[in-house]
Parts: sequence; C-alpha cells; structure tokens
Amino acid sequence: MQENTQEIQKKEVESPAGVERTKDQKVYMPAVDIIERTDEIVVIADMAGCDENSVDITLEKNLLTIYGKVLLEFDEGLKPALFEYGTGDYQRVFTLSNEVDREKIQAKVKNGVLTIILPKSAAAKTKKIAVISE
Repeated sequence: MQENTQEIQKKEVESPAGVERTKDQKVYMPAVDIIERTDEIVVIADMAGCDENSVDITLEKNLLTIYGKVLLEFDEGLKPALFEYGTGDYQRVFTLSNEVDREKIQAKVKNGVLTIILPKSAAAKTKKIAVISE
C-alpha cells in the first residue's frame, strides 16, 4: 500500500524592505483556512503554542493583524537538547473588505487553533429576490 505523506514547512514572515525587527526571534506566518458562509467569513489559523493570553488581534482601518506570542516553558532543571520544529511567534495580516461588520468580529482559540468569525454586514449578505408572473 502506498503511503501518502506530505512534509509541511513553516513559512517565516518576510519584513518589508527597510523594516527591521527589534527582537532576534523568528516570526512565522500561520497556515490558515478561510471559509465563506452565507452570513460570515471564518478564518482558522494554526498557532501551536498559543492560548487566549498570548494572542493579540487588532483591526486598524482595513487591516486585521493576528499576532501570537509563543512562550516555551520547561520544567525546572530541564533544558531542550534538540528542536526539530521551528519555534517562534506568529504574525499574519489580512485586508478586510467593506462587507465585514467590524463591530461584531469574534475570536476564540482552543488547543493552538485560532478561529476568527467575520460577520458580513447586512448590505453584503445575499438576498433572495422573489420572481412573480404577471
């Protein structure tokens, strides 16, 4: 039986030209799924090592910025000997369209998976128009 495996690589965030980071720590772009429903858009981001206290979501003008700080904690007296999985913070920026109701955005995180609900504004929702015969 053929084994179907795929290696997943974490992508580092690229800084725009002329921008320098103030911390010497890697920042990764979390992999996301974006699902559009009738009344909302759902963004699901994989942010392993993040919880509700370490995730920061900001909305400025049309830019939705997700930032997750990963805090590695080890038991007292233990230190890592090898990391096979790149560790670092997460950052991703999305440009929102005018169809999102900014006042009703919700976010939750569970087991390192961040879910953001972007409700559509009333004007952007699909409206069914009845057709009658004369």
